[in-house]
Amino acid sequence: MSADERGPANSTARLYLQDDHCFEAEANVIAMRDDCVAFDRTCFYPGGGGQPPDQGWVKIRGGETLEIVSVHVDATDTIWHLLKTAPSGEILGSPATLLLDQPRRLAHARYHTVLHVLNTITLREYGGWITGVQIAVDYSRIDFKLDAFSAALCAELERKVNAVLERGSVLKSYYLTEDEFRERNDLLRTLEAKPPVVQGQVRVVEIEGFDAQACGGTHVRSTGEVGRFSVLRTENKGKINKRLYVRLDP
Repeated sequence: MSADERGPANSTARLYLQDDHCFEAEANVIAMRDDCVAFDRTCFYPGGGGQPPDQGWVKIRGGETLEIVSVHVDATDTIWHLLKTAPSGEILGSPATLLLDQPRRLAHARYHTVLHVLNTITLREYGGWITGVQIAVDYSRIDFKLDAFSAALCAELERKVNAVLERGSVLKSYYLTEDEFRERNDLLRTLEAKPPVVQGQVRVVEIEGFDAQACGGTHVRSTGEVGRFSVLRTENKGKINKRLYVRLDP
């Protein structure tokens, strides 16, 4: 198992970092804490960068199927899976099968990908830095440090984002050392929040021929899988903080 998958010693191997479309995985229960369970490896994303944690189920071999309602990571890089109901018996050390809520993950991946396209265009062409993001299944919002939004600007953004999506560009991820990352200001999109550095490395997600930025989330394999992008509405969230609500066609 690679360091890219696992991270610090005794942590949970993050399978989604190597394959955004890993929806099922075999694992072993390594710890229990209240209604939370940890596995030696997982395909569940624990949330971050505006993307919510995954949900789904775990099938304990020879036992019951339990619903996973949320996921989080602790300071030791162990990923904890919050169960809707506690197991009826002892499961520590048991083999298990992890199953994602696949449609929910794919919806988040589509929105996370389109927000990469949108934030790149907004920064390059209008000087807008991200100040906040929240991804959902049916829509997403993103905040920018900008003087103003207008109907004309929103129409421009729709046209330019959709033009990029229609190229069907491939996405890939890779790692840079912390020193390499600090020499690449072009990989940043946020004013305040900085990407996590794990074992001296930063993960980069690249849309080939268009953009690369530091990111630990999940994405689609090609911009052609995203769908049609539109701006639902805008809000003023301060003198220079503007919010866009965006939607993708199903």
